[in-house]
Amino acid sequence: MALFVATAATQAGEAQQRTVVGPSGTEIPYAVYAAEGTELFIWLPSEAGLLDSEESSAERIAQTGIEVWLVDSFSAHFLPVAESSLAQVPATDVVTLLGEAVARGKEHVFLVSGGRGVVPLLRGAHAWQSQTGTTTPIAGAILLSAKFFVETPDPGTPARLYPVVEATNIPVFLLQPAQSPWRWKLGQTVPALERSGSDVFVWVLRGVRDRFYFRPDAVTYEQELGLELPRLVLQAARLLGTLPATRRQAGSLTAAEPAVPVGKKERALKPYQGEPKAPALALDDLGGQPRTLAEFRGRVVLVNFWASWCPPCVHEMPSMQRLKSKLADQPFTILAVNMAEDAPTVQRFLDTKVNVDFPIVLDSDGATLKRWQVFAFPTSYVLDKQGNIRYALFGAVDWDAPEIVDVITPLLDE
Repeated sequence: MALFVATAATQAGEAQQRTVVGPSGTEIPYAVYAAEGTELFIWLPSEAGLLDSEESSAERIAQTGIEVWLVDSFSAHFLPVAESSLAQVPATDVVTLLGEAVARGKEHVFLVSGGRGVVPLLRGAHAWQSQTGTTTPIAGAILLSAKFFVETPDPGTPARLYPVVEATNIPVFLLQPAQSPWRWKLGQTVPALERSGSDVFVWVLRGVRDRFYFRPDAVTYEQELGLELPRLVLQAARLLGTLPATRRQAGSLTAAEPAVPVGKKERALKPYQGEPKAPALALDDLGGQPRTLAEFRGRVVLVNFWASWCPPCVHEMPSMQRLKSKLADQPFTILAVNMAEDAPTVQRFLDTKVNVDFPIVLDSDGATLKRWQVFAFPTSYVLDKQGNIRYALFGAVDWDAPEIVDVITPLLDE
Protein backbone atom coordinates (compact mmCIF):
# COMPACT_ATOMS: atom_id res chain seq x y z
CA MET A 1 0.00 0.00 0.00
CA ALA A 2 1.31 3.44 -0.86
CA LEU A 3 2.29 5.71 2.03
CA PHE A 4 2.40 9.49 1.87
CA VAL A 5 4.49 11.84 3.96
CA ALA A 6 3.45 15.41 3.18
CA THR A 7 4.59 18.78 4.48
CA ALA A 8 2.24 21.33 5.94
CA ALA A 9 0.28 23.44 3.50
CA THR A 10 2.37 26.06 1.71
CA GLN A 11 1.60 29.46 0.30
CA ALA A 12 -0.40 29.69 -2.89
CA GLY A 13 1.70 28.91 -5.95
CA GLU A 14 4.29 26.94 -4.01
CA ALA A 15 4.70 23.20 -4.28
CA GLN A 16 3.78 20.74 -1.58
CA GLN A 17 6.36 18.01 -0.98
CA ARG A 18 5.07 14.46 -0.80
CA THR A 19 6.57 11.00 -0.71
CA VAL A 20 5.06 7.78 -1.95
CA VAL A 21 6.54 4.39 -1.08
CA GLY A 22 7.06 1.82 -3.79
CA PRO A 23 6.83 -1.98 -3.50
CA SER A 24 10.48 -2.34 -2.47
CA GLY A 25 10.14 0.25 0.27
CA THR A 26 11.78 3.01 -1.76
CA GLU A 27 10.46 6.46 -0.93
CA ILE A 28 9.78 8.42 -4.11
CA PRO A 29 9.70 12.18 -3.45
CA TYR A 30 7.67 14.48 -5.66
CA ALA A 31 6.53 18.07 -5.60
CA VAL A 32 2.81 18.71 -6.02
CA TYR A 33 1.57 21.81 -7.82
CA ALA A 34 -2.02 21.33 -6.79
CA ALA A 35 -5.16 21.95 -8.80
CA GLU A 36 -8.73 20.71 -8.64
CA GLY A 37 -10.03 18.34 -11.25
CA THR A 38 -9.24 14.93 -12.63
CA GLU A 39 -6.34 15.81 -14.95
CA LEU A 40 -2.71 15.39 -13.90
CA PHE A 41 0.78 15.74 -15.34
CA ILE A 42 3.37 13.36 -13.87
CA TRP A 43 6.68 14.96 -14.91
CA LEU A 44 9.73 12.70 -14.71
CA PRO A 45 13.29 14.08 -14.84
CA SER A 46 15.63 13.91 -17.80
CA GLU A 47 19.34 13.24 -17.41
CA ALA A 48 19.67 16.91 -16.40
CA GLY A 49 17.63 16.35 -13.22
CA LEU A 50 14.87 18.59 -11.94
CA LEU A 51 15.07 22.00 -13.59
CA ASP A 52 14.04 25.50 -12.58
CA SER A 53 12.27 25.86 -15.92
CA GLU A 54 10.22 22.73 -15.19
CA GLU A 55 9.28 24.02 -11.75
CA SER A 56 8.09 27.34 -13.16
CA SER A 57 6.24 25.47 -15.92
CA ALA A 58 4.54 23.24 -13.36
CA GLU A 59 3.38 26.28 -11.40
CA ARG A 60 1.93 27.93 -14.50
CA ILE A 61 0.24 24.71 -15.66
CA ALA A 62 -1.37 24.31 -12.24
CA GLN A 63 -2.77 27.83 -12.57
CA THR A 64 -4.73 26.61 -15.61
CA GLY A 65 -6.44 23.99 -13.45
CA ILE A 66 -4.32 20.90 -14.10
CA GLU A 67 -2.27 19.42 -11.26
CA VAL A 68 1.43 18.64 -11.79
CA TRP A 69 3.71 16.24 -9.92
CA LEU A 70 7.44 16.79 -10.40
CA VAL A 71 9.19 13.54 -9.51
CA ASP A 72 12.74 13.33 -8.14
CA SER A 73 13.79 9.90 -9.39
CA PHE A 74 17.47 10.51 -8.64
CA SER A 75 16.99 11.27 -4.95
CA ALA A 76 14.59 8.35 -4.60
CA HIS A 77 17.36 5.90 -5.47
CA PHE A 78 20.36 7.89 -4.18
CA LEU A 79 21.67 8.28 -7.72
CA PRO A 80 23.85 11.05 -9.13
CA VAL A 81 22.19 13.28 -11.70
CA ALA A 82 23.61 11.63 -14.82
CA GLU A 83 22.37 9.95 -17.97
CA SER A 84 23.72 6.56 -16.89
CA SER A 85 21.71 6.74 -13.64
CA LEU A 86 18.38 6.59 -15.46
CA ALA A 87 19.02 2.95 -16.36
CA GLN A 88 18.73 2.21 -12.62
CA VAL A 89 15.33 3.85 -12.19
CA PRO A 90 12.84 0.96 -11.99
CA ALA A 91 9.58 0.83 -13.90
CA THR A 92 7.80 0.34 -10.57
CA ASP A 93 8.30 4.05 -9.81
CA VAL A 94 5.85 5.02 -12.55
CA VAL A 95 3.52 2.17 -11.58
CA THR A 96 3.48 3.41 -7.99
CA LEU A 97 2.83 7.00 -9.03
CA LEU A 98 0.02 5.99 -11.39
CA GLY A 99 -1.57 3.94 -8.62
CA GLU A 100 -1.45 6.92 -6.30
CA ALA A 101 -2.92 9.13 -9.00
CA VAL A 102 -5.90 6.79 -9.29
CA ALA A 103 -6.30 6.73 -5.51
CA ARG A 104 -6.42 10.53 -5.50
CA GLY A 105 -9.15 10.64 -8.12
CA LYS A 106 -7.07 11.52 -11.16
CA GLU A 107 -8.68 10.06 -14.28
CA HIS A 108 -6.55 11.54 -17.08
CA VAL A 109 -2.79 11.37 -16.48
CA PHE A 110 -0.22 12.70 -18.92
CA LEU A 111 3.33 11.39 -18.46
CA VAL A 112 6.00 13.97 -19.33
CA SER A 113 9.78 13.75 -19.68
CA GLY A 114 12.61 14.67 -21.99
CA GLY A 115 15.92 13.39 -23.33
CA ARG A 116 16.90 10.03 -21.88
CA GLY A 117 14.17 10.34 -19.24
CA VAL A 118 11.66 9.07 -21.80
CA VAL A 119 13.03 5.54 -21.42
CA PRO A 120 12.05 4.94 -17.75
CA LEU A 121 8.76 6.71 -18.56
CA LEU A 122 7.92 4.25 -21.34
CA ARG A 123 9.07 1.30 -19.25
CA GLY A 124 6.80 2.43 -16.44
CA ALA A 125 3.80 2.85 -18.73
CA HIS A 126 4.43 -0.60 -20.21
CA ALA A 127 4.68 -2.14 -16.75
CA TRP A 128 1.41 -0.49 -15.67
CA GLN A 129 -0.43 -1.87 -18.69
CA SER A 130 1.08 -5.32 -18.20
CA GLN A 131 0.21 -5.46 -14.49
CA THR A 132 -3.25 -3.89 -14.56
CA GLY A 133 -4.48 -4.97 -17.99
CA THR A 134 -5.54 -1.42 -18.75
CA THR A 135 -4.08 1.85 -19.95
CA THR A 136 -6.35 3.93 -17.69
CA PRO A 137 -5.58 6.50 -16.33
CA ILE A 138 -2.77 7.15 -18.86
CA ALA A 139 -4.02 9.72 -21.37
CA GLY A 140 -0.71 9.87 -23.19
CA ALA A 141 2.99 10.67 -23.03
CA ILE A 142 4.49 14.06 -23.92
CA LEU A 143 8.17 13.66 -24.80
CA LEU A 144 10.64 16.49 -25.37
CA SER A 145 13.77 15.88 -27.48
CA ALA A 146 13.33 12.18 -26.86
CA LYS A 147 16.41 9.95 -26.93
CA PHE A 148 15.20 6.50 -27.94
CA PHE A 149 18.57 5.02 -28.90
CA VAL A 150 20.89 3.13 -26.55
CA GLU A 151 23.93 5.09 -27.69
CA THR A 152 25.35 7.04 -30.58
CA PRO A 153 26.87 4.34 -32.80
CA ASP A 154 30.20 4.60 -34.53
CA PRO A 155 29.68 5.65 -38.16
CA GLY A 156 28.82 2.65 -40.32
CA THR A 157 27.38 0.56 -37.47
CA PRO A 158 23.63 0.16 -36.81
CA ALA A 159 21.90 2.12 -34.06
CA ARG A 160 19.98 0.22 -31.38
CA LEU A 161 16.60 1.34 -30.12
CA TYR A 162 15.58 0.51 -26.57
CA PRO A 163 13.23 -2.50 -26.85
CA VAL A 164 10.44 -0.71 -24.96
CA VAL A 165 10.09 1.79 -27.83
CA GLU A 166 8.65 -0.87 -30.14
CA ALA A 167 6.59 -2.40 -27.30
CA THR A 168 4.86 0.88 -26.39
CA ASN A 169 1.13 1.24 -27.02
CA ILE A 170 -0.06 4.56 -25.65
CA PRO A 171 -0.75 7.92 -27.30
CA VAL A 172 2.56 9.75 -27.75
CA PHE A 173 3.23 13.40 -28.56
CA LEU A 174 6.79 14.27 -29.58
CA LEU A 175 8.00 17.86 -29.13
CA GLN A 176 11.07 17.77 -31.36
CA PRO A 177 13.38 20.77 -31.91
CA ALA A 178 14.29 21.22 -35.55
CA GLN A 179 17.97 21.93 -34.88
CA SER A 180 18.71 18.47 -33.57
CA PRO A 181 20.04 15.17 -34.89
CA TRP A 182 16.95 13.47 -33.45
CA ARG A 183 14.79 15.34 -35.96
CA TRP A 184 16.42 13.33 -38.72
CA LYS A 185 15.68 10.05 -36.91
CA LEU A 186 11.91 10.57 -36.82
CA GLY A 187 11.58 8.37 -39.91
CA GLN A 188 12.89 5.52 -37.76
CA THR A 189 11.54 6.33 -34.30
CA VAL A 190 7.94 7.14 -35.23
CA PRO A 191 7.33 3.79 -37.02
CA ALA A 192 9.01 2.03 -34.09
CA LEU A 193 6.60 3.66 -31.64
CA GLU A 194 3.65 2.82 -33.89
CA ARG A 195 4.62 -0.84 -34.20
CA SER A 196 2.58 -2.00 -31.20
CA GLY A 197 -0.29 0.42 -31.78
CA SER A 198 0.76 3.81 -30.39
CA ASP A 199 -0.83 6.90 -31.88
CA VAL A 200 2.10 9.24 -32.51
CA PHE A 201 2.00 12.99 -33.09
CA VAL A 202 5.03 15.14 -33.88
CA TRP A 203 5.50 18.87 -33.46
CA VAL A 204 8.79 20.06 -34.96
CA LEU A 205 9.83 23.23 -33.15
CA ARG A 206 11.50 25.49 -35.70
CA GLY A 207 14.56 27.53 -34.85
CA VAL A 208 15.53 25.86 -31.57
CA ARG A 209 17.96 23.20 -30.39
CA ASP A 210 17.56 20.35 -27.92
CA ARG A 211 17.40 21.58 -24.31
CA PHE A 212 16.23 24.97 -25.59
CA TYR A 213 14.36 25.63 -22.33
CA PHE A 214 17.43 25.22 -20.13
CA ARG A 215 20.51 25.72 -22.32
CA PRO A 216 23.12 28.03 -20.75
CA ASP A 217 23.98 29.22 -24.28
CA ALA A 218 20.37 29.68 -25.40
CA VAL A 219 19.88 32.34 -28.04
CA THR A 220 17.08 34.89 -27.73
CA TYR A 221 14.46 32.86 -29.59
CA GLU A 222 15.28 29.74 -27.54
CA GLN A 223 14.85 31.75 -24.34
CA GLU A 224 11.54 33.08 -25.59
CA LEU A 225 10.22 29.66 -26.57
CA GLY A 226 11.51 28.24 -23.29
CA LEU A 227 9.14 30.58 -21.49
CA GLU A 228 6.37 29.08 -23.62
CA LEU A 229 7.05 25.51 -22.44
CA PRO A 230 3.79 25.34 -20.43
CA ARG A 231 1.82 26.34 -23.52
CA LEU A 232 3.57 23.71 -25.65
CA VAL A 233 2.89 20.96 -23.14
CA LEU A 234 -0.71 22.01 -22.63
CA GLN A 235 -1.36 22.09 -26.39
CA ALA A 236 0.08 18.59 -26.70
CA ALA A 237 -2.17 17.41 -23.87
CA ARG A 238 -5.25 18.97 -25.46
CA LEU A 239 -4.60 17.12 -28.71
CA LEU A 240 -3.99 13.82 -26.92
CA GLY A 241 -7.18 14.43 -24.96
CA THR A 242 -9.24 14.41 -28.16
CA LEU A 243 -8.43 10.76 -28.86
CA PRO A 244 -11.29 8.35 -28.14
CA ALA A 245 -10.82 5.94 -25.27
CA THR A 246 -9.45 2.72 -26.72
CA ARG A 247 -8.56 -0.54 -25.07
CA ARG A 248 -4.81 -0.93 -25.57
CA GLN A 249 -2.51 -3.84 -24.92
CA ALA A 250 1.20 -3.28 -24.46
CA GLY A 251 3.43 -5.00 -26.96
CA SER A 252 5.58 -7.97 -26.05
CA LEU A 253 8.82 -6.98 -24.35
CA THR A 254 11.01 -10.04 -24.84
CA ALA A 255 14.32 -8.53 -25.92
CA ALA A 256 17.05 -8.47 -23.32
CA GLU A 257 17.68 -5.14 -21.65
CA PRO A 258 20.65 -3.57 -23.48
CA ALA A 259 23.82 -2.75 -21.62
CA VAL A 260 24.09 1.01 -21.26
CA PRO A 261 27.59 2.38 -21.96
CA VAL A 262 29.07 4.46 -19.16
CA GLY A 263 31.28 7.44 -19.97
CA LYS A 264 32.05 9.11 -23.26
CA LYS A 265 33.50 7.32 -26.25
CA GLU A 266 37.04 8.10 -27.28
CA ARG A 267 37.18 10.74 -29.99
CA ALA A 268 39.52 9.24 -32.57
CA LEU A 269 39.55 8.40 -36.26
CA LYS A 270 38.67 4.72 -36.44
CA PRO A 271 38.54 2.30 -39.38
CA TYR A 272 35.12 2.56 -40.97
CA GLN A 273 32.90 -0.46 -40.23
CA GLY A 274 30.22 0.02 -42.89
CA GLU A 275 30.03 -0.41 -46.66
CA PRO A 276 33.28 1.18 -47.88
CA LYS A 277 31.93 2.57 -51.15
CA ALA A 278 30.87 6.14 -50.40
CA PRO A 279 27.19 6.93 -51.04
CA ALA A 280 26.25 9.45 -53.69
CA LEU A 281 26.84 13.09 -52.87
CA ALA A 282 25.69 15.76 -55.32
CA LEU A 283 24.74 19.11 -53.80
CA ASP A 284 24.92 22.81 -54.59
CA ASP A 285 27.53 25.00 -52.96
CA LEU A 286 26.89 28.45 -51.47
CA GLY A 287 27.05 30.00 -54.92
CA GLY A 288 24.43 27.63 -56.31
CA GLN A 289 26.97 25.60 -58.30
CA PRO A 290 26.58 21.79 -58.30
CA ARG A 291 29.38 19.85 -56.63
CA THR A 292 29.91 16.08 -56.53
CA LEU A 293 32.36 13.69 -54.96
CA ALA A 294 33.41 12.56 -58.41
CA GLU A 295 35.29 15.81 -59.02
CA PHE A 296 37.61 14.95 -56.12
CA ARG A 297 38.54 11.48 -57.38
CA GLY A 298 42.27 10.97 -57.01
CA ARG A 299 42.36 13.01 -53.81
CA VAL A 300 41.92 12.08 -50.17
CA VAL A 301 38.70 13.77 -49.04
CA LEU A 302 37.48 14.68 -45.58
CA VAL A 303 33.67 14.82 -45.75
CA ASN A 304 32.28 16.65 -42.72
CA PHE A 305 28.58 16.93 -41.80
CA TRP A 306 27.95 20.02 -39.70
CA ALA A 307 25.56 22.84 -38.76
CA SER A 308 26.17 26.37 -37.56
CA TRP A 309 23.93 25.81 -34.51
CA CYS A 310 26.08 22.87 -33.36
CA PRO A 311 28.78 24.11 -30.90
CA PRO A 312 31.14 21.13 -31.43
CA CYS A 313 30.92 21.66 -35.20
CA VAL A 314 31.89 25.29 -34.82
CA HIS A 315 34.70 24.41 -32.43
CA GLU A 316 36.45 22.06 -34.84
CA MET A 317 36.21 24.13 -38.04
CA PRO A 318 39.36 26.24 -37.44
CA SER A 319 41.40 23.06 -36.97
CA MET A 320 40.01 21.72 -40.25
CA GLN A 321 41.25 24.86 -41.98
CA ARG A 322 44.67 24.39 -40.36
CA LEU A 323 44.74 20.78 -41.59
CA LYS A 324 43.92 21.94 -45.12
CA SER A 325 46.74 24.49 -44.97
CA LYS A 326 49.17 21.91 -43.59
CA LEU A 327 48.39 19.55 -46.48
CA ALA A 328 48.14 22.27 -49.14
CA ASP A 329 50.76 20.65 -51.37
CA GLN A 330 49.18 17.19 -51.03
CA PRO A 331 46.26 15.54 -52.91
CA PHE A 332 43.85 16.37 -50.10
CA THR A 333 40.63 18.37 -49.79
CA ILE A 334 37.76 18.99 -47.40
CA LEU A 335 34.08 18.97 -48.35
CA ALA A 336 31.77 20.31 -45.64
CA VAL A 337 28.09 19.34 -45.87
CA ASN A 338 25.81 21.77 -44.07
CA MET A 339 22.63 20.37 -42.62
CA ALA A 340 19.36 22.02 -43.69
CA GLU A 341 20.37 25.67 -43.37
CA ASP A 342 19.93 28.14 -46.21
CA ALA A 343 22.81 29.80 -48.04
CA PRO A 344 22.39 33.27 -46.46
CA THR A 345 22.47 31.77 -42.96
CA VAL A 346 25.62 29.79 -43.70
CA GLN A 347 27.31 32.72 -45.42
CA ARG A 348 26.53 35.01 -42.50
CA PHE A 349 28.03 32.44 -40.14
CA LEU A 350 31.21 32.22 -42.24
CA ASP A 351 31.48 36.00 -42.42
CA THR A 352 31.19 36.48 -38.67
CA LYS A 353 32.28 33.30 -36.88
CA VAL A 354 34.91 31.30 -38.77
CA ASN A 355 37.22 31.82 -41.72
CA VAL A 356 37.53 28.76 -43.96
CA ASP A 357 38.17 28.38 -47.67
CA PHE A 358 37.19 24.76 -48.31
CA PRO A 359 33.98 24.08 -50.26
CA ILE A 360 30.67 23.96 -48.40
CA VAL A 361 27.58 22.34 -49.89
CA LEU A 362 23.97 22.47 -48.70
CA ASP A 363 21.96 19.36 -47.81
CA SER A 364 18.69 21.28 -47.69
CA ASP A 365 16.33 18.34 -47.19
CA GLY A 366 18.56 15.93 -45.27
CA ALA A 367 18.53 13.33 -48.05
CA THR A 368 22.32 13.10 -48.18
CA LEU A 369 22.53 12.82 -44.40
CA LYS A 370 20.19 9.84 -44.54
CA ARG A 371 22.14 8.14 -47.35
CA TRP A 372 25.34 8.52 -45.36
CA GLN A 373 23.57 7.33 -42.18
CA VAL A 374 24.76 10.31 -40.18
CA PHE A 375 23.61 9.94 -36.58
CA ALA A 376 25.20 12.87 -34.76
CA PHE A 377 26.72 16.25 -35.52
CA PRO A 378 29.47 16.61 -36.41
CA THR A 379 30.20 13.36 -38.22
CA SER A 380 33.24 13.04 -40.48
CA TYR A 381 34.44 10.52 -43.05
CA VAL A 382 37.91 10.21 -44.59
CA LEU A 383 37.82 8.85 -48.15
CA ASP A 384 40.81 7.46 -50.02
CA LYS A 385 41.72 8.40 -53.60
CA GLN A 386 39.38 5.74 -55.00
CA GLY A 387 36.37 7.15 -53.14
CA ASN A 388 36.21 4.49 -50.44
CA ILE A 389 35.48 5.43 -46.84
CA ARG A 390 38.48 4.38 -44.78
CA TYR A 391 38.03 6.17 -41.46
CA ALA A 392 35.22 7.96 -39.65
CA LEU A 393 34.19 9.48 -36.34
CA PHE A 394 31.37 11.42 -34.71
CA GLY A 395 32.06 14.40 -32.51
CA ALA A 396 34.59 17.19 -32.69
CA VAL A 397 38.38 16.74 -32.75
CA ASP A 398 41.40 18.91 -33.42
CA TRP A 399 42.02 17.94 -37.02
CA ASP A 400 45.60 19.16 -37.12
CA ALA A 401 46.59 17.12 -34.07
CA PRO A 402 49.48 14.69 -34.77
CA GLU A 403 47.39 11.59 -34.04
CA ILE A 404 44.87 12.66 -36.71
CA VAL A 405 47.45 13.72 -39.30
CA ASP A 406 49.29 10.42 -38.79
CA VAL A 407 46.14 8.52 -39.81
CA ILE A 408 45.50 10.60 -42.93
CA THR A 409 49.08 10.85 -44.22
CA PRO A 410 49.48 7.20 -45.36
CA LEU A 411 46.38 7.58 -47.55
CA LEU A 412 48.08 10.42 -49.42
CA ASP A 413 50.87 8.08 -50.52
CA GLU A 414 48.67 5.23 -51.73
